[in-house]
Amino acid sequence: QKNSCVLPEDLKNFYLMTDGFQMTWSVKTDDTPMPLGSMVINSVSKLCRLGGSSMYTLPSAPTLADLEDDTDEEGNGDKPEKPHFDSRSLIFELDPCNGNGKVCLVYKHAEPVVSPDTEIWFLDRALYWHFLTKTFTAYYRLLITHLGLPQWQYAFTSYGVSPQAKQWFNMYKPITINTALLSEEADSFVNKLDPNKVFKSKNKTPVLKKKPPSQPPGSQKSHMSMASAKASSLAGNSSRK
Repeated sequence: QKNSCVLPEDLKNFYLMTDGFQMTWSVKTDDTPMPLGSMVINSVSKLCRLGGSSMYTLPSAPTLADLEDDTDEEGNGDKPEKPHFDSRSLIFELDPCNGNGKVCLVYKHAEPVVSPDTEIWFLDRALYWHFLTKTFTAYYRLLITHLGLPQWQYAFTSYGVSPQAKQWFNMYKPITINTALLSEEADSFVNKLDPNKVFKSKNKTPVLKKKPPSQPPGSQKSHMSMASAKASSLAGNSSRK
């Protein structure tokens, strides 16, 4: 009511379920937990408007609208029109990004009346705008799939994430940070599954009977000589009878 605008339906449903969202996770280095990932959606009370007031307490201090670069080309080709800090747009902060920038809910057409169409944009520390998604639902999916890794929003800028953040991406989201490699070599990240090996029938191998150990030649000769001696003695006894 204060800003004469209506929340988009998906964001309104989100706030009806929960007043904001914050999730952090850590990694262990030398048995010491170190905070790494952070996923934040500001509560309704912290859904502050940007550009409406001065950044400093001095009466003649510049506002964000005064610092806006009007020389940027807007809406050329497939690039969407960038938001404005003046009365032409309404901008609300969704995520402070730990000081690395701001994720904003943007009403780009606020004159003469506020349009219900909204988009999600990323404002970096140099006050340059970068388009993220058209809906809050799509941004929420991006937030979850990127695990809230540090500076993940910079993956959607022309200059990309910092080298330090890239190391964390290589560890936890290698496919995301290597999208060019994925497009060139489609099979590089695909698990190659051989159904013949996976669904191979487990046939029982026949149990082979153990053959008795072969006797050495010397023992075979002695056995034959004893057998011939017994046969000759039996022949002698029969002749005597």
